Amino acid sequence: MNNPFTYLIFALLLFLAPCMVTQTTAQVGMGTVTPDPSSMLDISSSNSGLLVPRMTTAQRIAITTPANSLLVYDTAVRAYFYYDVTTTSWIKMASDSDKRNNYKLVRTAADLAPELTAGGGTKYLLTANTLYEINGTVSLAAPIEMNNAYIAGRDTNEDILLRSGGVLFTGSTGGSIRGLTLSAPGAGGTVFQLSGTTTQNIIFRDCVVASSNSVGTISGFGLVFLSIVQYAGNTNGITYSNINRLLLSNEGWDSNNTGTFETFTGTFDLIQKVGGYSHVLAGRTGMRVTGVTTITSDAILKDVVFYGGGTYVAGTSPYVGFNFTKKWTVSSPGIPVENDETATGNIYITTPATTTFTATGAGGRTKILGTTTATELFRTTSATSNRIVYDGSKTRKFNIQASFTVDAVGSNKFFTFYIAKNNVVLTPTAISTKVVGGGDVRALSFTGTTTLAPGDYIEVWAQNDSDTSGLIVPFLNLLIN
Repeated sequence: MNNPFTYLIFALLLFLAPCMVTQTTAQVGMGTVTPDPSSMLDISSSNSGLLVPRMTTAQRIAITTPANSLLVYDTAVRAYFYYDVTTTSWIKMASDSDKRNNYKLVRTAADLAPELTAGGGTKYLLTANTLYEINGTVSLAAPIEMNNAYIAGRDTNEDILLRSGGVLFTGSTGGSIRGLTLSAPGAGGTVFQLSGTTTQNIIFRDCVVASSNSVGTISGFGLVFLSIVQYAGNTNGITYSNINRLLLSNEGWDSNNTGTFETFTGTFDLIQKVGGYSHVLAGRTGMRVTGVTTITSDAILKDVVFYGGGTYVAGTSPYVGFNFTKKWTVSSPGIPVENDETATGNIYITTPATTTFTATGAGGRTKILGTTTATELFRTTSATSNRIVYDGSKTRKFNIQASFTVDAVGSNKFFTFYIAKNNVVLTPTAISTKVVGGGDVRALSFTGTTTLAPGDYIEVWAQNDSDTSGLIVPFLNLLIN
């Protein structure tokens, strides 16, 4: 203690100790004489902060055997990291800079108070291009107008938007909804009451619609896209009206829904409903398309499983036994297949007539006469005897089969028979025979293929290679498929 320098250090410590560090039995206080009893170290200051070690990412990773919860500031990433022994990794501590721009977390309706003010107190008018994350069950006192915002949850079963006895979504603007359960129970409860314009779009995916009085209505939008949506326990379904492009993918309608699940009305550019199922019990209807007036492009119903004892499709079709107009391409278990590729038509003679010829050979070719009856017409018509007209939407190739019996007016006549398309014989289908006549009936058949565009028609024609005497066909059956 005789060293002067030692005396100086000791004196400084005695001087600084009262103002810098106060130690009690288990606590250390810096800048305070009364450290909090719950802390080992209590630092108090109104003009300074705690400065932890600063280092680059390489220096942080190079720390040997870091202790659990070791804290450093990474100058390269500009973020705090702490070490987690369990995962043997550095964990970045989140900050406001890590959050999305235009983001809002919603835990209760109170978090939407500014949006309620923006909506005049009658609706929650969301901020455009903003992500609203729903956390938990949020019970709303007014409807939401999406205003081209994005609404999302992280757990469909836990993140719920609820509006009892009222409309959940309203207005004329679109937006995006995903990862949520939507519910509007009680009298007047309606999930969607949306009427937009062709410049507005709606994306609705990975959601559940449950226990609602009505799923509601969506109309007028340019694009409506629903994907992976489950419907459960809803009293009334949804109506789609006057939508340019309506895309429905992998929807599941459970048996505990009632009423009509999906109704389509008005004008559409295209409709596509692919995948999923409709469990339709007695007294329910899966789809109603009777109100569709126009489909400009196409409509597709594919791989949707219909089952149960109810009405799968309530529709109108010009073809007996089918549900849709020729604008639809349908291939779903539980209902008849409907598409241009399955178009078929069959006619047969019920009243024979004598066919006469104006000239011998090719110059006298003419259609075989006789009254025919049509059967099994699908996307074909037959308003004229000995004619099948293709009535589909797309050009396709057909197989043609004809079988018939012939008798000549006179004896020992030679005839050639053809399939004719639009009054032009198809030469490859030609078949020639000698007809004895006088009741000695000859049986013939031939097949062929041809491409038919909508409105094209097929007939059976003949030519007399001997003279201009007549031909009688007691039996004729013509089939295209």
